[in-house]
Amino acid sequence: RRGAAMAHGPGRCCCCGEAAAAAGGAERGAAWGLYLRIDRQRLQCLNERREGSGALVFRAWEDRGDRAQFVESDDDEELLFNIPFTGNVKLKGVIVMGEDDGTHPAEMRLFRNIPHMSFDDAAREPEQTFSLNRDPTGELEYPTKIARFSNVYHLSIHFPKNFGAETTKIFYIGLKGEWTEAHRHEVTICNYEASANPADHKLEQITPQTHFIS
Repeated sequence: RRGAAMAHGPGRCCCCGEAAAAAGGAERGAAWGLYLRIDRQRLQCLNERREGSGALVFRAWEDRGDRAQFVESDDDEELLFNIPFTGNVKLKGVIVMGEDDGTHPAEMRLFRNIPHMSFDDAAREPEQTFSLNRDPTGELEYPTKIARFSNVYHLSIHFPKNFGAETTKIFYIGLKGEWTEAHRHEVTICNYEASANPADHKLEQITPQTHFIS
């Protein structure tokens, strides 16, 4: 019995370790929850082979291994995502998961707050560029320069090239950060009283002064 108790000591209990790992995984998964804040009705993926497939790669971190959901480029290796959010986002990190072959994107360029970007627009200087490594398991995180991505209502992600294949294939894109509700600047209409209340508007009594000329 004593030996069993010692086996349950720190670092020796595999059940505790599994629980801690599960808790850590859940915590990490929650950190990558910005996919819930995407306005999917307005999400665009340019040069996708199958219409609507670009939206499939934005999902829960725990579901990133679902290889039935992916986007593949059509005419060449380029892909461009236009991602509008339902509020303001502070983007902290990105994960890009693909195949362990030439179809995996090799470069990622991020643009902020340029709605409806086209491939021509992508010729401009991005806020940040990343050289990507092949990541078939969705574990590599690319941290952003947070000062440049602290107030993002629209994110564009451009993948200009891959590791040598004719087309690019992406299974999962993870977005980590913080979301806040957008504050709409509405015109404030002041309602004035239809009839003034004398109690609220006391007039100062004016005392006439007489000036005598000597």
